[in-house]
Amino acid sequence: MRIVLDTHALLWWFTNDARLSAKAHEVIGDLENTVVVSAASAWEIATKHRLGKLEIGSEVLRRFDELITADGFIHLAVNYRQAIHAGAYTVDHRDPFDRILAAQAELEQVPLVTADPAMREFPIRCIW
Repeated sequence: MRIVLDTHALLWWFTNDARLSAKAHEVIGDLENTVVVSAASAWEIATKHRLGKLEIGSEVLRRFDELITADGFIHLAVNYRQAIHAGAYTVDHRDPFDRILAAQAELEQVPLVTADPAMREFPIRCIW
């Protein structure tokens, strides 16, 4: 199975945070699964770090590619189709990072690993 990670799921995986659910840990750690990490997560981490909302942001950003590839994860760039799709959602959800992750999950036809209940407003499959 192919899955895409919400940014918090990625960070919790990196830091072995107990907030990562058992199901999320299982699907991320399953070597049969292809784990995809959006460029939007790098953007979100950088933004939150700049705003002082993410203490570990500097270290994660400095080692972003290393952390992704060390676990065998795959990068997913943001393309114009995804951007248009994210902007066209009629769901009342203002977070641009969530909107692009939802669009990527929908257009790539993969589930999103997320604890965020608001993501269920989008027409995507969520795993938690």
